Amino acid sequence: MRYLPLLLLGPWLVILAWAYWAVGKRFRRTWQLKLYDITVILIALGVAYGGALVAFDDIAIQNVGSFGRESGGIWKQVMPALYGYGAFAAVMAVGMAVRWFLGRRESTRER
Repeated sequence: MRYLPLLLLGPWLVILAWAYWAVGKRFRRTWQLKLYDITVILIALGVAYGGALVAFDDIAIQNVGSFGRESGGIWKQVMPALYGYGAFAAVMAVGMAVRWFLGRRESTRER
């Protein structure tokens, strides 16, 4: 059950990584920018994986009370997906901001 959140989150992260790659394709002029985009995507996927595993380990297991299992057992799977998605989005946002900054710097050099 440890990797279920990653399995559920994985397709969405692949779609977001593809969108980042496709949008950046028209701005990609050099091999350095292509390498930068690949690096951002790999770092984002790695950080999402690590964040999901850390969140899975940090969520406390619910005890069974006198009336049965307390509500909230689903959070053992939801929180890792949220942590993974948040970590992925944060890395991608920083990557896009740096990419925008590098693009502006390139355009000022060309003038």
